[in-house]
Amino acid sequence: MSPDDNHTGRVPLTATRAVSVFGISVVGFMTANLVPVMIVALTGELGFSDTEAGTLMTGSLLACAVACLLTSKWAAANGRYTVARAGLVLTAAGFGAVAFIPSVPVVVAGVLIGGLGAGGAVSAGGAALGALRNPDRASGISGFANRAIVSVVLFIIPALGAGMGSAFGLLAGLALAALFTTAWLPDRPVSSDAAPLAASAPAKNSKPTTLVGIGLLACFALWALSEDSLWAVAATMGADQAQLDETGMGLVLSLSTLGGLLASGLVGLAGRRLGRTAPLAVALIAGAALKMLSGTVTEPNLYIAVIIAWNTIYILAFIYIVATAAALDASGRWSAPVLGVYLIGSSFAPFFGTFVSTAAGYDVLGYVLAGMTLVLMVPLLLISRISVRTEEAAAAPPSDINKAAIA
Repeated sequence: MSPDDNHTGRVPLTATRAVSVFGISVVGFMTANLVPVMIVALTGELGFSDTEAGTLMTGSLLACAVACLLTSKWAAANGRYTVARAGLVLTAAGFGAVAFIPSVPVVVAGVLIGGLGAGGAVSAGGAALGALRNPDRASGISGFANRAIVSVVLFIIPALGAGMGSAFGLLAGLALAALFTTAWLPDRPVSSDAAPLAASAPAKNSKPTTLVGIGLLACFALWALSEDSLWAVAATMGADQAQLDETGMGLVLSLSTLGGLLASGLVGLAGRRLGRTAPLAVALIAGAALKMLSGTVTEPNLYIAVIIAWNTIYILAFIYIVATAAALDASGRWSAPVLGVYLIGSSFAPFFGTFVSTAAGYDVLGYVLAGMTLVLMVPLLLISRISVRTEEAAAAPPSDINKAAIA
């Protein structure tokens, strides 16, 4: 029986739900994508040093991650609308103040408040993702929307001038726009007899399932550390060992975005037809190989190809891990905090990547990151298989479940 059966309590993806779920998630995660231009704005207009601007944005990302984790349980229960609205209001207010009030105390407070609000948006959007049918397709479309919107925003900001008004004001405006879509968020799923799914499926709260969910979050944080450590040093590594200039790195950024769009679009179109565990295994193995290669390649064009391929594969793995979190629990118990733990791992990546590469060289960094991926692959694939079985069990009619229990 298809996991899309009504017994799962999940709802189909409609246009309004898509706008709300994906739009709110993208706005919440936008701070992480705009860090480079935000740092440029802070150093250019307000005279922050690179270290001061970087530290402030790190604080904003950590605030986002902490807020996401603290609100995820509420968002997965009955509070996702409140969490989403409060988060988007704080995001708009914080970053709006940064954009239009050129005072250092206001800017510092606004960046941190905006980060806190973004965390609420991330957890609410993540929880709502779990309520949609076909988690693989929903996660793929979410990834596609994220890449597409970020690409447009990154094109608009330089055109307007990478200042405080464009870098922070545009995000504040997007948060206000997303605020009007919160009523379209799907609520916590209900079973076919209209009873809350949480009450009708006690198995989801069992100790083994909880351990699996916690294990997924821990693995995702460590995987984020391994992925973003490479991205943090990609430009300096390309310049040092492959003589890659700024033009070449710009090509890497643009083609990586295109690769991510294609990869996420493929998953969105294919849905569960590709399976979940097998594509994740291929993506993780290929990602490990490309990480290892990145630290040893010295020819510029080959280095560009390796980094673009790695970025494309990264998006595939990211989507399937998020889909695994959504499939484990339709209430969003694990999909709500999943991006928060990713940000936790990502926030330490610049330090880890630069420390290892400086101490031991880029080749050793490539081997270390590849090894981390291969080690994490074992529990991630096991958890993926469990998520598939969990989704199928939730889709089984109550009569079938009762027969299986009697047998």
